[in-house]
Amino acid sequence: MSFFIDEFQADLEALPNILQKKYALMRDLDKSLQEIVRQNEHRCEQEIEDMKRGLRAGNITPDTSLFRFSEEALDEQKHSVRIADEKVALAIQAYDLVDSHIQQLDQYLKKSGEELRRERENTATASPTQTPDGTTKSGRSGESGRGGRKKTRLATAAAATEVAASAANPTGVELDLPVDPNEPTYCLCNQVSYGEMVACDNPNCKIEWFHFGCVGLKEQPKGKWYCPDCAAVKNRRKGR
Repeated sequence: MSFFIDEFQADLEALPNILQKKYALMRDLDKSLQEIVRQNEHRCEQEIEDMKRGLRAGNITPDTSLFRFSEEALDEQKHSVRIADEKVALAIQAYDLVDSHIQQLDQYLKKSGEELRRERENTATASPTQTPDGTTKSGRSGESGRGGRKKTRLATAAAATEVAASAANPTGVELDLPVDPNEPTYCLCNQVSYGEMVACDNPNCKIEWFHFGCVGLKEQPKGKWYCPDCAAVKNRRKGR
């Protein structure tokens, strides 16, 4: 994989210079084409005026089959077509060049995704019941035990995977990576751990861990924090 990345990076660094040369050549061809087109238009207009004068003077019979542009005018038109074809060919070459790099990047993302999936499977096989803070969910500790993991925690395993996925996917395009069915889920969304998470201070909370975004948090809460369900139960008990 490392060799593939180095090779792809070397090709990618050379791409701008290659494209710049092709675009410069296309600009030169375009300037030549515009000059020839102007010259040809002027020539054709002049020849048409000559034909009209010939008709008025009676030197040319009004037989349209005899009207034709000079060989010089026709050669200019053919030259214009050849230049236009060259511009199209250069544009196709530039497109194919960029497309080949995109295909190489797709291959790299696919291989990187497969490696990430294998790492996730190996991690899940090694510790399938691990919580975001590294403790197991089997057997809850008391409030003193919860103090060690209370409030915000980065879901370390998921965060590492997320960073690796970002490096493999610099364009921000979402990768269709499979989720390990053995990985535990949390929060109201019933998804795996990722990003920053907060623990409910109710020791009997059924869910326990929540993603910041799912419970409307942007930063670490101050003091005790209860999830929406536990907070509702707590408020009902106060109201009695």
